[in-house]
Amino acid sequence: MILHSNIIGEGKPFVILHGFLGMSDNWKTLGKQFSEQGFQVHLVDQRNHGRSFWDTNFSYELLAEDLKNYCEAHNLTNITLLGHSMGGKTAMLFACTYPEFVSKLMVADISPRFYPVHHQDILEGLSALNFSEIKNRTEADAALANYVTDFGTRQFLLKNLYWVEKGQLGLRINLEVLKAEVAEVGESLAAHLQFNGSALFLKGDRSEYISAEDERLILNQFPNANIATIANAGHWLHAENPKDFYKAVLKFLDIL
Repeated sequence: MILHSNIIGEGKPFVILHGFLGMSDNWKTLGKQFSEQGFQVHLVDQRNHGRSFWDTNFSYELLAEDLKNYCEAHNLTNITLLGHSMGGKTAMLFACTYPEFVSKLMVADISPRFYPVHHQDILEGLSALNFSEIKNRTEADAALANYVTDFGTRQFLLKNLYWVEKGQLGLRINLEVLKAEVAEVGESLAAHLQFNGSALFLKGDRSEYISAEDERLILNQFPNANIATIANAGHWLHAENPKDFYKAVLKFLDIL
C-alpha cells in the first residue's frame, strides 16, 4: 500500500513528514511556500495517521520502508527530506538506510537518542472522546481539556477530527494501534547508522528535545550536519515561528 500525500507545485522533489498524532495538513502553509521556490512538495501522511492506511504493525523500520515504497511509486530521486519529531526519526533512518534517495536531510526538533514515553495524558484524553455523545468540535475540545490543558496542543490534536458520516465524528488516527505501540515512537536510531550527506537539524530555543549532549550525538551519526536554533519556539517550532523556520530551511538549501 502506498502512503497518501498532498502534492503541491512542480520542480525538485521535497518530501515532508509530520510528527506523532499529526498529519500532512499540518504542513500545508509552509509546503505551499516551499513549492513557490521551485520544489514539488510532497506532504505525506505516515501509516496510521491522516488519510494513509491503517496497520497493526508500527515501527521506524516500517515507516522508512513505507517512504521508500512511496518514492519508488512516484519515481522520486535526489529528494530534499524534512521530518518533524517522529517524522524526523523516520527521515533519519530513511537517510541512513537509503542514502541514494536523499540529496539533503532536515530534521526538526528531535535527536537520534531514545525518548521515554510522554504522551500518556494526550492518548488518555483522545481515548476518552465519546463520539456517540460529542457532536461538534467545541464539545470535543471541552472533553479533551480535562486531559490536555494547553489550548494550542488541543487544536493540533483536534485537526484529526472528521465526519465519518453525517452526524458522526471520528478521528483520522488509528488510536488503538498508536496507544499499543507508543513506545516505538521514542526508539533510538541504531548507534552504528550514519548519513554522510548534507543535513540540518533545527531545534526550538524553548524545547528540551535537543540538548548539548544530543548535539554531539547528532554530529557522530550525521557528521556533515549543521544545527540551527529557531528563536521563540518550542517543539512545534515550524508552527510557533514559521517565518524563521522557513528562512533557516531556505538558507540551508542555498536559496537565501
